[in-house]
Amino acid sequence: MTTDLMMNSFTLARDSFGRLNLTGADGALHENVAPVRAFPIQAPDEGISLVSTDGKEVAWIDRLDQLAHATAALVREELQSREFMPEIARILEVSGYATPCTWAVDTNRGKTSFVLRGEEDIRRIGSESLLVSDNHGIHFLIRNQYELDKHSKKILDRFL
Repeated sequence: MTTDLMMNSFTLARDSFGRLNLTGADGALHENVAPVRAFPIQAPDEGISLVSTDGKEVAWIDRLDQLAHATAALVREELQSREFMPEIARILEVSGYATPCTWAVDTNRGKTSFVLRGEEDIRRIGSESLLVSDNHGIHFLIRNQYELDKHSKKILDRFL
């Protein structure tokens, strides 16, 4: 079953294997394309490249909100299946203030815990955001450190 979705100069469709295929305005078919965000944290819905399996860009999307709703939904769905970056909503507790230590957090995907190897695994991204990497290489996003609750801010301040 293939569902065609029209965009400005190309068509996106899922094939029977669930892969995303792009047909250009010239009729050229690019199979199994993947969306890649240019700025995944600062501007997740802007600057999305559709790349072929060999890594070459075959189409560019300036903004997802400029696409038809169904097309934007298809691109978002594909991005979500490829990306995994839970957002920390609250820091519940830490096992200690010396690293390595275990953090218990509440994320947009539920409660979890992870080991922070060192303070260098907390990186600033812009003026508000932080990227926290655990001992397995999973990245957790704190979108705005200033919007965290008082308890979470107090814990985070000990590591920054």
